[in-house]
Amino acid sequence: MEKIPRKERLFSTEKKQETAVLVAVFYKVPGGIEDGITFSGNYLDELESLVTTAGAKTIGRFTQKLDHPHPKTFLGKGKLEELVAFKEIHNPDLIVFDEELSPSQIRNLENELKNVKIVDRSALILDIFARNAQTAQAKMQVDLAQCQYLLPRLTRMWTHLQKQKGGIGMKGPGEKEIETDRRVIREKIDRLKEKLAEIEKQGFIQRKNRSELKRFALVGYTNAGKSTLMNLLTGENLLAEDKLFATLDATVRKIYFPNPNPEKVGKHFLLSDTVGFIRKLPTLLIESFKSTLAEAQEADVLIHVADFSHPELEEHLQIVKNTLFEIGMGEKPVVIVFNKVDKFMAEYEAKRDKEFDPPVELEQLEKFWIAKENTPVIFLSATEKTNIEKLKSKIWDLL
Repeated sequence: MEKIPRKERLFSTEKKQETAVLVAVFYKVPGGIEDGITFSGNYLDELESLVTTAGAKTIGRFTQKLDHPHPKTFLGKGKLEELVAFKEIHNPDLIVFDEELSPSQIRNLENELKNVKIVDRSALILDIFARNAQTAQAKMQVDLAQCQYLLPRLTRMWTHLQKQKGGIGMKGPGEKEIETDRRVIREKIDRLKEKLAEIEKQGFIQRKNRSELKRFALVGYTNAGKSTLMNLLTGENLLAEDKLFATLDATVRKIYFPNPNPEKVGKHFLLSDTVGFIRKLPTLLIESFKSTLAEAQEADVLIHVADFSHPELEEHLQIVKNTLFEIGMGEKPVVIVFNKVDKFMAEYEAKRDKEFDPPVELEQLEKFWIAKENTPVIFLSATEKTNIEKLKSKIWDLL
């Protein structure tokens, strides 16, 4: 049978990539940075990365400065009119807001914008987790978080799901359950909680059986390079991708380090990799992933991996610290690993004025950050394998 050329086919079997418009508000909160303004231009870059990870293409950005988001439509009247005009011309598939919207805000925005999906930050992150979940446990944890997110929004979701829509923000824990009533959703939440409690119980028994070994846990902002570092230390080839939330399941490996003194025996220890944190990580996800984070909660030492080349480095450090305190891990001993130092150095060299700006010296950087953080600090590049031996030496000292 003669193959029909692509341009002559009546219907394409390829799925159309969804298009998205990003929306954020610069608003003031007590104690916010820069006189209360809690927004940075890089925030929309991160939101775009989330949208890209979810499989969509960004075609527009809208921002507005307000004292506080509008209680009915999140945006002010004038900016909303601009967004409506843009939508009429470019016809995007979804409009993504960099905040969690209330059910009434979503309903009002849908009434104003018409025939476009409104997706808030929480729904977007939940969707990415749903796409990346591989194990039964991770899938149940995401299902639980999605059900809890959808429950107060059930009325809105009803009309969406009558047509069984697909795409970003619609990858839910089960459309049929949501179409029935709140009772069915609540029953599903109860079932998932029971199953996860059983898994957590099994995990506790497993951890108890290996309690005699020292435990280290890799923690950090998403896409900081934890999985790449895990591969280097274990010699394995676990999934390590340059995208947000590539790792959802806790991975635990037993590692043997030889003694620097060849006449003495080396030591075994356990190393775990965990889900990355992010700005405004939905509370529902933190709650549902507590059983996964239990591996890190029982660690003796946390290895906090941070992307040193990121322009929002200090904020990322603080977000991870805050999240660790939130889940009861804020008092544990920490070693900070500044990853991607090769990228930082290359960018600094490209920008620095050779006549006035001195070259960067890692020793000076280390002294500065050790004094600033009051904890051990190591600079390395996991991809280039720079300073890996220094990290291994620090782990040995802690063992």
